[in-house]
Amino acid sequence: MVLRIVLGTLYTAMAIGQLASFEHMPGILAAYGLVSGGAATGLAAALIAGELTAGLWFLARPRSKALAPVWVYTAVSVVWTVLAVQAYARGLAVDNCGCFGTYLTQRLSWFVLVQDAATLLYAGILFRSARRAPVASPAGREEASGDVRVP
Repeated sequence: MVLRIVLGTLYTAMAIGQLASFEHMPGILAAYGLVSGGAATGLAAALIAGELTAGLWFLARPRSKALAPVWVYTAVSVVWTVLAVQAYARGLAVDNCGCFGTYLTQRLSWFVLVQDAATLLYAGILFRSARRAPVASPAGREEASGDVRVP
């Protein structure tokens, strides 16, 4: 539950920062060298929508074991990680990673890669905790989701 609140706060703040500086987001994403023009604008809109969806869901329902927001969070995290890793490997100079739009800027560095790796680690933790959550049986009793029920 605490992880969902922390990640919900982080991803909602990221989306707000990116929305507040939306006109700069296509240029920020273009600096990663994979998209430009309309594709960069579309990617910015998709990332913001994903961050808002996952972030607000985690904040509104921190005890929820639903997988939909975890998948959205994971997809956004994978996109940011792919952007960062490939740009870093190619030696591109990215002055602003864009995580918060034009706010709280940081250059693309090994530290950003560690932050991105942490988001993927957290995704794994979220999936694992959802898989271990009790599920209601047809008789109304709770069982561990991985248990086999023998009649």
